[in-house]
Amino acid sequence: MNESKNTIPLLFRCPISLDLLEDPVTLCTGQTYDRSNIEKWLAAGNLTCPVTMQKLHDPSIVPNHTLRHLIDHWLQLGPLFDPANPETSTIESLAYLKRTLESHESSLETKLQALTKISLLSDEYCSFNKSCFLQLNFLPLLLELVFGTRVSIDHMNFIELALCCIQKLLPLGSLEPLNMIKDGSKLAMFVLLIEKGTNSVKTSLCRVIESASWSSETEDLCYILGNSPKLVEEIVEVVNQNYEVSGDAIKAMSALCSLQSNRESLVRGRAIEGIMRYISSERRELTPLAVRTVEKLMGLESAKVALVNHPNGVRTLVDMVFKVSDQECSESAVEVLLVVCGEFERARETAIESGVLTRLLLLMQSQSSNTTKSKARMLLKLLRSEPKNN
Repeated sequence: MNESKNTIPLLFRCPISLDLLEDPVTLCTGQTYDRSNIEKWLAAGNLTCPVTMQKLHDPSIVPNHTLRHLIDHWLQLGPLFDPANPETSTIESLAYLKRTLESHESSLETKLQALTKISLLSDEYCSFNKSCFLQLNFLPLLLELVFGTRVSIDHMNFIELALCCIQKLLPLGSLEPLNMIKDGSKLAMFVLLIEKGTNSVKTSLCRVIESASWSSETEDLCYILGNSPKLVEEIVEVVNQNYEVSGDAIKAMSALCSLQSNRESLVRGRAIEGIMRYISSERRELTPLAVRTVEKLMGLESAKVALVNHPNGVRTLVDMVFKVSDQECSESAVEVLLVVCGEFERARETAIESGVLTRLLLLMQSQSSNTTKSKARMLLKLLRSEPKNN
């Protein structure tokens, strides 16, 4: 807002003060003024438009959001932005910012400023901006900057902002550029960042893992991430220790579980223990997803053993059996209990001691789906049958 009057485009000046429009509003005559200036004009008893001198048949003022938007762009991009041709200036601005990031001569501070401007532009999901980012191949560049050797892990502010930009660009096009993370050194950097990074960095990396599970293009990457013992260990650690990012870590774990070939690695990495801890915590908005993830893992004998051996594993699932607010959660919990109670007598005993019979009866009388009720009846029958010798 401190730009000199000589550099402010005419379109962005208030006709009354000739200063930059801070809150542009438009009169019924089509003329735009700064709100404070035109309100003073009208409050003084003037019933005409200052520019056209037309009598105002309607004195109301309307916010000019389009002009406000253009001014915001100009304030961020400065001389790179041409208000007369905003689309052309956008692609030229992005091309300039990309060259800044690519240049070995640009300082870290200059690159950080460029990233800030890119982040602002990537917030707008208009079709033109989308095509600009795709055409200029920003995603591969940003991935290289974060996971390559161009930026040290000590420059966490830069990495944090670059990852935020990557998150915004992932939904725009092909996910194939993510495959560069399969490279040994880049994978090592990925693991190091999820271990040492800020909460914002950890969140972004968990969302990158989610994205890798969305497409067949990145199936191999999803497999490599899921079979990295250190990475799985760090994700479980986030679930266990990081209250703010635990939900994103649960999503990442669930995404890795989408591949059957990842599940054994997750169990070895103590995923069951981490998920049980999350479900038992006070902050458990993603409990339904967490329980569904446990259900996916129940195809593995090692996962069943881990659940039964967990001090609160069966009890925690019993608590989930009658979830009025989430029928899917109830169905998944019943399905998991069917599996472990069918194989382990101690799981049956613990479930009964934890009050599962009452919960199952309530579930069967609720508005749950026929599938859920059918599974509840099966579990009830199983628990009332003669005990097995295992």
